[in-house]
Amino acid sequence: MTMNLERFAGGEVCYLTTMGRISGRPHTIEIWFALNNQTLYMLSGGRERSDWVKNALHLPDVGIKIDVTVFDGKARLVTEPEEDRLARQLIARKYQKSEGHLEEWLRSALPIAVDLVI
Repeated sequence: MTMNLERFAGGEVCYLTTMGRISGRPHTIEIWFALNNQTLYMLSGGRERSDWVKNALHLPDVGIKIDVTVFDGKARLVTEPEEDRLARQLIARKYQKSEGHLEEWLRSALPIAVDLVI
């Protein structure tokens, strides 16, 4: 049975919990996201230097919380050009309020996907 995730797509932010690759402790950040079917996309302005990215790629089992609902997921780097474009387009559509707003970030940030386990 597949859960309909559309009702979560409009959430302003999600909370991503990764396990610290050094500390072994959970770390939670608030971050913008976009959903496409069972895949959640985020962009890292700090690219691979961001601790959350390092943690998620080192230990890909992550938690996602949208509103009060918690999901398990598998994080991965987006490497396919088509999926890269999709992730950027979805996030731009959701958060870009005017032309030029967020443009540099949308172009240069590193896309990370979380495939939700439903």
